[in-house]
Amino acid sequence: MQALEVELGAELFVRSRQGLDLTQAGKVLASYAAEILELADEARIAVAAAGGSEKGTVVIGALETIASVRLPEWLASFQAAHADIALRLKIAGTGELMRKLEAGELDVVFCFDGGGLDERFVKRAVAMEALVLVAPKGGAFDERQPDLAELTAIDFLATEVGCVYRAMFDKAFAEADLAPPRLAAEAGSIGAIARLIAAGAGMGLVPRLAVADAIDRDEINELPWPGPSQTVPLVMIWRRRRVQPPPLKLLLAAASEGFAPVKSTDARPRHAVQFPS
Repeated sequence: MQALEVELGAELFVRSRQGLDLTQAGKVLASYAAEILELADEARIAVAAAGGSEKGTVVIGALETIASVRLPEWLASFQAAHADIALRLKIAGTGELMRKLEAGELDVVFCFDGGGLDERFVKRAVAMEALVLVAPKGGAFDERQPDLAELTAIDFLATEVGCVYRAMFDKAFAEADLAPPRLAAEAGSIGAIARLIAAGAGMGLVPRLAVADAIDRDEINELPWPGPSQTVPLVMIWRRRRVQPPPLKLLLAAASEGFAPVKSTDARPRHAVQFPS
């Protein structure tokens, strides 16, 4: 380090008993070093792409619900078509997934659309997932569908503030020009929400795939959401590069072409309660 300081003619570190801290000159050098490492990585990727090799590893990050419901069949199909590409799947919440993507620990993230991204990232919608109301069995809405006005007087279950599912919940009510409903409880997971609803603690508003297992087991009722936004985008996000690694480029193309069927906004959920006309 001292040799580098001599070569550059600047003090890069402040030395103390607690260790080393960067000086202003050191911080400037560190920013250039990060760019140099990134360029070196891009150069290796560009050389591999020019050689036509598809071999490599793609590290995928996803929300647990997406990983368990949407990814298995599609990833198996992709791997069968591209045997030279190794796939690694990491499960985490949206915030952690984005931090790992930024740090270069993940190549691509599959999650629900949470809003704007800075220019370092690219986002593409690959599916539209139905947003549904879920209610306990044997309740008032076994025979009829609630209207928007009465939903504000019903107890709901939701995840905690900061969770992508909570953001969807709050946004859906806001877009319907409704005051936030009463919350019977906040829970740390969608699985807990489904169990609380099944026990009669209240209703929920979630992407259908997040509670698909509970619906298919006939533990809870699903009802069409009467608000204006009846679907939520499922997106993939990756880092912007001049040249993408060939394995990742193939996976991105495959996801864009056939990741999942897109449901129209007026599509009735498969197990929705049928009401008399």
